Amino acid sequence: MSALRWALGIWLLAVCAAHAQTIAITDATVHTVGPAGTIEGATVLVEGDRIVAVGADVAVPAGAQVVDGSGKIVTPGLFSPVGALGLSEVGAVTGTNDAIQQGVQFAAGFDVAHGFNPRSLVVAISRMDGVTHAGITPQSGGASSQVFSGLGSVVDLGGAADAFLTRGAVVVANLGVRGSALAGDSRAAAVQVLRAALRDALDYRDNKTAHERGERRAYSVSQTDLDTLLRVLDGSVALMFNVNRASDIEGVLELAGDFSIRAIVLGGAEAWMVADRLAAAQVPVIVDGINNLPTNFDRLNARLDSASLLVAAGVRVAFGAAAQTHDARLITQSAGNAVANGLSWHQALQAITLAPAAVWGIDDQVGSIEAGKMANLVIWDDDPLEITSYPEQTYIRGVPVPMHSRQTLLRDRYLQIDSALPPAYRAPANPDPVPRFR
Repeated sequence: MSALRWALGIWLLAVCAAHAQTIAITDATVHTVGPAGTIEGATVLVEGDRIVAVGADVAVPAGAQVVDGSGKIVTPGLFSPVGALGLSEVGAVTGTNDAIQQGVQFAAGFDVAHGFNPRSLVVAISRMDGVTHAGITPQSGGASSQVFSGLGSVVDLGGAADAFLTRGAVVVANLGVRGSALAGDSRAAAVQVLRAALRDALDYRDNKTAHERGERRAYSVSQTDLDTLLRVLDGSVALMFNVNRASDIEGVLELAGDFSIRAIVLGGAEAWMVADRLAAAQVPVIVDGINNLPTNFDRLNARLDSASLLVAAGVRVAFGAAAQTHDARLITQSAGNAVANGLSWHQALQAITLAPAAVWGIDDQVGSIEAGKMANLVIWDDDPLEITSYPEQTYIRGVPVPMHSRQTLLRDRYLQIDSALPPAYRAPANPDPVPRFR
């Protein structure tokens, strides 16, 4: 064997050993958000990227890296269910925003996954605050945006190129005041756009050969959109409706029933008013637990206890808002506010961990601390639903992430007031000036 091949073999063994490292977080209060509930004095055992055991009587194997969790709280990684993490760097700079759907060629089939940047500075900030995975969703925002905004996916925030936990799992559509603006200032027209597109997809499915021969009428959406909507109609992709007014949500339920599609309500400021119907149809709601102001006529009945009313009726609720891309951590504030307004603490934690995972159909992978699930974990020194609490360490796929970002590095540099050097020449507190992970 040549020296080069020998060296390469040693390097590969070292890399595999690093990724297969066994970690034991011991003697912690573990909120599993699973069947085991909360376990005091528990150990979470991680091998590679998976949780292999959790409990008060878990044996720590020889050679494991032991993390003392005494007096600490361990939760599943937080899940931001919507937004443009990794798609938007600076909101006011067009060239750094890749989540906006424009034009007619790609609407339902517009796939933001192609623009995801796992090394975004915003990603580093979010994972420091315990957000380990996120839904990335397309948005409307221009003169040529459509009622359909496109496909959404779920990524982990570990910084790797293979970040997708599920890809193209939902199609986002706009109704209510936003849909009206995109359809000639008519709510009715926005609904008709959706219905026409779904009917066209059904016709295309049943007459694909004739369509390819040019024997069918022209459809209202592109070929790419038709192929995407076929996945909505067969149930493999959900349709996420950006909607707030109760009457518009009732329209969503009618449309979902007519076409037998899986629906998700995003926004849902007035969803509490039709909670029983949502529960009966098993339609989940992603709510912004902070914004309770009647900022437009779709939100006149917004209220802070809407999450507790929805959960009490049997609706699955997750906290999130598309506008929180740069503040994904605010889902903990939404959860805390909901606790102050009738939701139990454990229900609130579930709404930022397991519930959004279930909404996206990946609760078998993430969302709770159970053997076999991905080792996305957060260690806290205090109640994670208090806005003054911050993670001590975040783990993504069993790897501890750097608990610093460009913001904290700049802060530390400029806090060196006793240095004789100008700020640009001061050594950062962390020897690595650019946060790197995986």
